[in-house]
Amino acid sequence: MAELHDLTALEQGALVRRRAVSPRELVDHYLERADRLDSVGAFVTLTPEPARERAGALGDPGPDAGPLFGVPTAIKDLNLTAGVRTTFGSAAFADFVPDVSDNVTLSLEAAGMVSLGKTNTPEFGSPCYTEPDVAPPAVTPWDRGRTAGGSSGGAAAAVAAGLVPVAQGSDGGGSIRIPASCCGLVGLKPSRGRISGSPMYGDPVGLATAGPIARTVRDAAAMLDALAGRRVGDPAWAPPPSDTFLAACDREPGRLRVARFLAPVITDTAVDPACVRAWEDASRLLESLGHEVVDVEVPLPREAVATFETCWAVLTALSVVPPEKEHLLRPLTRWLSERGRAVSGPEFGLAIGAMRRYAAGALEALAPYDAVLTPTLATPPLPVGAMRDDAHPEADFEAQKAFTPWTSAWNVTGMPAVSLPLHWTDDGLPVGVMLAARPAEEELLLALSAQVEAAAPWHDRRPPRW
Repeated sequence: MAELHDLTALEQGALVRRRAVSPRELVDHYLERADRLDSVGAFVTLTPEPARERAGALGDPGPDAGPLFGVPTAIKDLNLTAGVRTTFGSAAFADFVPDVSDNVTLSLEAAGMVSLGKTNTPEFGSPCYTEPDVAPPAVTPWDRGRTAGGSSGGAAAAVAAGLVPVAQGSDGGGSIRIPASCCGLVGLKPSRGRISGSPMYGDPVGLATAGPIARTVRDAAAMLDALAGRRVGDPAWAPPPSDTFLAACDREPGRLRVARFLAPVITDTAVDPACVRAWEDASRLLESLGHEVVDVEVPLPREAVATFETCWAVLTALSVVPPEKEHLLRPLTRWLSERGRAVSGPEFGLAIGAMRRYAAGALEALAPYDAVLTPTLATPPLPVGAMRDDAHPEADFEAQKAFTPWTSAWNVTGMPAVSLPLHWTDDGLPVGVMLAARPAEEELLLALSAQVEAAAPWHDRRPPRW
């Protein structure tokens, strides 16, 4: 007989609405698992008593209860959560407790979800691995000696290990899709403007957005429904969907034109044969489903890389730390911040303009296609510490670029993109493939992803110690 954590988030929500299980029972179930089984570095801070109080206060679901009402989740340690320690993955903020919640936290609460605490993230969400100084490394439950990816590594580890059924991540250069690939999950980066950055609006470039990490496409779509929407004051927003994103999963996508390319976007790096095989197998699967798959050139020029790095360094420098605590920052953060502070205001403005022109060129090149297929990562999940190099932060940064040479392209263009767990290596490591769609076309992307999942299901795969 299936246990609660074997069920999808939507199945658990259905049990709550039928009153077959209470939100408090779900919370207790997952808190016990998190306390007993978090050998994957999923959580920085667990909040058992507030979670139980909130679950109890929800009461019975009303007729308007959403599909995730009463379902446990967790919030990334980059997102403000009133009254809950929020470290931003940094020892410099180890004791910081905000007095306000941001849009992500408020949206999940409004959907009736219950957070069990804060998930692990690297310092300020910058690296593509999760090895902060405030918590143990986040590792994939498929091999606990290997990285869960980053920066939403704790969220992905929590979902993959069955410590929560679905979790929120954020993605400025791949930080949802990278850990999804490492942990054998669905990770969706929505379109620019789909989810509000209120109240901080901390990314003036427009690279970063929140998004869902889940074990199924439908669970991811349901969480996107909970997160999506504009708030008064947003500088820009994506047009609303025609229906719910969850409903899009039940549509036939029709015959699509799918562009594909294998060449890395941001660095001349070798691609592991397992990642090539995953991409080739996904191409054949799409063709078997009736889609046309077309080889195309890389849509972004190599010159865009330096522009992206300029913006990334400035964004890191915007994470201001009190001077007396700067010595607590990791060498990578200090190195990137120094690069960012060396950029003048006019130089930063020119970089943003250049990046928007590069994005426009890529969108024009890809306009004839309904979706784009690439690998998610250049290798399966690497051992913990393989990329981190505190003695040589510039080498650390180059290793990260070699690990994830495609994901940031869709942050530049603002396109929605999803990593799907379609492949496993012979020794049991997950390998994701990535699909992207035109801006604001999450519905089509979800319809296609659901079709792919139905043809090659993965939900019944379980990591060790499940």
